Amino acid sequence: MDATIKESKGFYKLSWLQRIGFGSGDFAQNLIYQTVMQYISIFYTTVFGLNPLIVGFIMLITTCINLVWSLALGTYVDKHTNKLGKYRPYLLFGGIPLTMFAILCFWNGFPGSTPYAFITYIGLSLLYTVVNVPYGALHASLTRDTDEITKLTSARMFLANLGGFAVAFFIPSIVQSLSPDGKYNTPVAAHAWFITMSIYAVVGLILLIFCFSQTKERVVMQADKTSEVKVSDLWMEFVRNRPLRIVAFFIFTAFTLMAIGNSAGPYYISYNIDTPHFLSLLQGLSDFIYAKTHLTISPTGVFQGLGSIPAFIFLPMVPAIKKAIGKKQMFYVFLSIAIIGMVILYIISVIPALRSQIWLLLTAQFIKSTGIIVATGYMWALVPEVISFGEHTTGRRISGMVNAIIGIVFQAGMAIGLFIPNAVLYFVGFNKDADVQSAFTQQGILWLVAVLPALFLLLEMFIISKYELEDHIIDKINKEIEERQLK
Repeated sequence: MDATIKESKGFYKLSWLQRIGFGSGDFAQNLIYQTVMQYISIFYTTVFGLNPLIVGFIMLITTCINLVWSLALGTYVDKHTNKLGKYRPYLLFGGIPLTMFAILCFWNGFPGSTPYAFITYIGLSLLYTVVNVPYGALHASLTRDTDEITKLTSARMFLANLGGFAVAFFIPSIVQSLSPDGKYNTPVAAHAWFITMSIYAVVGLILLIFCFSQTKERVVMQADKTSEVKVSDLWMEFVRNRPLRIVAFFIFTAFTLMAIGNSAGPYYISYNIDTPHFLSLLQGLSDFIYAKTHLTISPTGVFQGLGSIPAFIFLPMVPAIKKAIGKKQMFYVFLSIAIIGMVILYIISVIPALRSQIWLLLTAQFIKSTGIIVATGYMWALVPEVISFGEHTTGRRISGMVNAIIGIVFQAGMAIGLFIPNAVLYFVGFNKDADVQSAFTQQGILWLVAVLPALFLLLEMFIISKYELEDHIIDKINKEIEERQLK
């Protein structure tokens, strides 16, 4: 019976092309999503010309609208299938308008216009949900095999962080190279932002098409069950599925801390660090890259980009690390590493003798990012597990519904995480026209980069301690599900 299950039902093995093909969807979405999380706040405040508090409220209001949208979309996805599949078509039908709105968000045709920023940001967020919710459900439809899911998640997160690195490192550098004044945080850089985002959005669309071509839905809800799906199932699933609630709270907290830290990063490098000293340290690298590409290296790009580098070192090791120390222990270890990195970053920033030691700053960023990337990267492997837990309980695999919940919580986390920095910047008197900020403003920025994210990391350690679906439990659940269906 066990061999039959593995070969004919659910427990499929995936090729590396399939893993890379699926992960290219994350690469594509991160070219847009990471740009929003890391740079849209500084674009809106210093280039587009909006008040930081207005920016924060745009994020919050959009999330409230997206809450209703996600509920409707998750229900629709689970109830409908067309000839191209249940989840895959949204990569195409949602990807094209998503590309357009991503470009419009970074167009300065109506500088300082709150309605324009509001409408385009809402459009971007709703269309991102159209792509992301089915994409998340697609993850759970490829296989039930926990080892395969771990490998798939590692490949997915490797490519997601490759997209994040392309955003973090290259966007400020490209914008500075194209901007008339050589800066990315001034109004004259507006056209450079538009060109840069246009390139990234088009590349993202091509990658979504590739993801569509390389994925195959194999583990989906039985056709006779789809008609029973209704909107209220989303709330009922959240109430009765305890592991789902734990994962949802973990993801909400993770995106809150990442949005706070990532959006504050450009402000930190621009206004808290001795930029000329930073540039002198990078002079050799900068001259080499400029000679080859005519691209100006941005200190912000180096700092933000370094946050993605640990993904390429440690994510391939995740299956082995998890096997050696266990799933929950892996979370504890890497969340602790992230906290240590933030403590070092804070100490460097408050001791004058250390602030000029750029190598210490970059070391702290690397340590911090190592912990965050592994912990928040592997959290996506928990989503198929809670979907299977719900299926085992109710007999229905409502992947779209579950991913609608996940979409709601991570976008809510991101919205809170973008609101907090803008509210803090407003409170501490950030002046978008000043090259040098007050000591009070700099302290507020430091809290956003190091202190608040560290507090959220402690909360994450508590949340994950409540998760009960160890590998042997979820393996047993998946086998029982498939045995039922073979009868």
